Amino acid sequence: MPEKEKDQILEQFISYLQFERRYSEKTIEAYQKDLLEVKSFLKANGGFSGWENVEARDVEVYLQQLASNKLAQTTQLRKASSLRSFFRFLTKRKIVKVDPTQTIALRASGKRLPQFFYGSEIKQVIETMKDQTPLTIRNLALFELFYTTGMRVSEVSSLLINQIDFDSKLILVHGKGNKDRYTAFDENTYKALKDYLENSRPKLLGRKEDQNILFLNNFGDPITDRGIEYVMKKVFNKAGISGNVHPHELRHSFATAMLNNGADLRTVQELLGHSNLSTTQIYTHVTMKHLQSEYEKFFPRNTEKEDD
Repeated sequence: MPEKEKDQILEQFISYLQFERRYSEKTIEAYQKDLLEVKSFLKANGGFSGWENVEARDVEVYLQQLASNKLAQTTQLRKASSLRSFFRFLTKRKIVKVDPTQTIALRASGKRLPQFFYGSEIKQVIETMKDQTPLTIRNLALFELFYTTGMRVSEVSSLLINQIDFDSKLILVHGKGNKDRYTAFDENTYKALKDYLENSRPKLLGRKEDQNILFLNNFGDPITDRGIEYVMKKVFNKAGISGNVHPHELRHSFATAMLNNGADLRTVQELLGHSNLSTTQIYTHVTMKHLQSEYEKFFPRNTEKEDD
């Protein structure tokens, strides 16, 4: 098979991720990087004669090489998952007859629990955003929205104003895999968004053409995922929340708070936009851990001093 045609196979997959699955640019770049790395490895170790000729043994050798390089297990699993998704696509499109990854077991030694913020920490951050500068007003609306909806950073950065129903306090979210869902927001978020739209966004937009994107940066352009990450780290660190904070932790905080306060697991699944309930169930581990901690702190026999 000519080299050009082999590249076209990879391009078909990238096109599928972009236009059918509607994945973010960052996710697509990660897939492409992983698969080009596989191709490079196979070329250097016995040759590469096309994706349709890759066998299970080739996949095993590649995965062994990842392990011998002492990469973090999460990185190994991600790279293996990219390969599996790619060959599942090729099999469904009948580009390959047999999926060489189907017999390969991808096992994690243990799932990492999601990191989240306590309600007191969120309150601590919000209380630092009192001045009325356009960027502070925007930041308050941004973080209120994150915390009260559990939206993904890519969903927030691409959110259009007309996706928000202020009367019903609902947002039509265009999620991963071209799946739409509704999520709700509270009165505080309503006020923060209205304040931003009336008193901040027009100043940030200036004379730029209005593309209807909700959140703008200080140049009047749509804020990017990376821009949101930068702003969040800066604001949270200034408020005394140390570390390399990430918007996804606000999504985790939303899910954890909902479950801790008695929300049904399937409701949280719907609000987060998870396809499978098993993805949402990881948050039950977080809430059970919290429950155990509270029990140990407050159950009477745990607080009584032992008799002398």
